[in-house]
Amino acid sequence: MTRDVSLRQLRYFAAAARTGRLSMAATDEHVSQSAVTNAILGLEAQLGVRLFDRHPHGVTLTPEGHHFHQRVREVLDTLDDALREPGFQRYALRGSVRIAASYTVLGYFLPDLLARFRRRYPDVVLDLIDMDRPDIEAAVASGDVEMGVALISNMERRSRFDHHVLVKSRRQLWTASDHPLLAMPAPTLADVAAYPYILLEMDEGEQSTLGYWQKHAAARPDIAFRTRSMEALRGLVAHGFGVTVLSDMVYRPWSLEGKKIEATPLADAVPPMEAGMIWHPRAALAKPANAFRQFMIHACGG
Repeated sequence: MTRDVSLRQLRYFAAAARTGRLSMAATDEHVSQSAVTNAILGLEAQLGVRLFDRHPHGVTLTPEGHHFHQRVREVLDTLDDALREPGFQRYALRGSVRIAASYTVLGYFLPDLLARFRRRYPDVVLDLIDMDRPDIEAAVASGDVEMGVALISNMERRSRFDHHVLVKSRRQLWTASDHPLLAMPAPTLADVAAYPYILLEMDEGEQSTLGYWQKHAAARPDIAFRTRSMEALRGLVAHGFGVTVLSDMVYRPWSLEGKKIEATPLADAVPPMEAGMIWHPRAALAKPANAFRQFMIHACGG
């Protein structure tokens, strides 16, 4: 069955999953939208499952598509590492890198990348510290850590540091599988405001959430629950206690109890969540830290 699946199809599928729009995936891959559409239709025919739900303003992964996307990312990442390996292995590096990272990036973004870095540089020790973003900024500024990895979309003064955005993760509406908002072709924040809202408070979630809500004068979230637990939030959403808007980085289609969670694009322009690296603008990075920085930039696509 898989002998007719090409790497091109996998790249186009991954681009559509990443952007949530076939047109944007086509732009990223420098091909026509019909090429992306045909690649996805071919994959769905080969696999015998629907990989995306189609909406007027984009596409979202089905549970089967979400699982397939995880495997596809493994394939593409492994290929990318293999092609880049000679460059990364030019120098037999030894030493350590002191890195501070925040909760969200530690839990949902960094682990796979750290494992890939360790395979490239087995003699480099990663000294990893869990910190909130303001503490990360202070630690980088003082020289206590060499690199910080955090949600830099929450930073007020990025210009204080040298920085690089590693990923922009779109925010979507999360609901239970039978929620009335799913019947709307393109729900707005005003539509969402009519239902109980579950606010995630970890990693400055309240600040960032209310920040983009406040730009829509006609809509305010009706906050019914606040929580610092992602799994508690998933359970509340899946059981219909409320809805939320969160990024694809932390999306999972099921709660711990096995209840379905739907993710739907919003009609309003909600800013993406940006995760990235910061480092001191005037401090020369040691070779292991510089290798980590370059690896992360290449591994995340640029």
